[in-house]
Amino acid sequence: MEANTQKTELNKNLFAVQNMVYEHCDLEISDLSVESEGTEYDACSFLLKGKRVISRSAKITPKKVGQFVTFWKRNEEGITAPYEATDLFDFYIVQVTNKHRLGQFVFPKQELVNRGIVTTESKDGKRGFRVYPIWDHPQSKQAIKTQQWQLHYFYEITNKTDVQKVIELYHFK
Repeated sequence: MEANTQKTELNKNLFAVQNMVYEHCDLEISDLSVESEGTEYDACSFLLKGKRVISRSAKITPKKVGQFVTFWKRNEEGITAPYEATDLFDFYIVQVTNKHRLGQFVFPKQELVNRGIVTTESKDGKRGFRVYPIWDHPQSKQAIKTQQWQLHYFYEITNKTDVQKVIELYHFK
């Protein structure tokens, strides 16, 4: 996809990730598909060097620490449903912001299956969940535990972003 086309189609958070990170990692977004129903969460999907990516931006909510993000699709009946292990995607990425900070979670599908977020034959998944970037300080034991595993898949985007970590998160070598 040409850079000029992407500029108008990418949401502002993903555009920033592209300019500040992907370009330095030699990663190019292609086959971008913007999801009209998920505009509130910048919902889209694309290919990144052959990997299938579902992307959302999380939202800060007023009463709870962390940020909320949706993770659903429409099933054959037109009803919202959690993604399934059989769906074709490799990563679910979530852009998070707080004032002047920007970060990205890069969750591999298998980790989301392991955590019960993606539907399997034995367990229903979730239509949304909370993410806890490094700058959030949850208090509940469950939220702290969730943040601990999530941070393995997180990087903050600055002028010192570890490009090698980004490449490893996407399983590029």
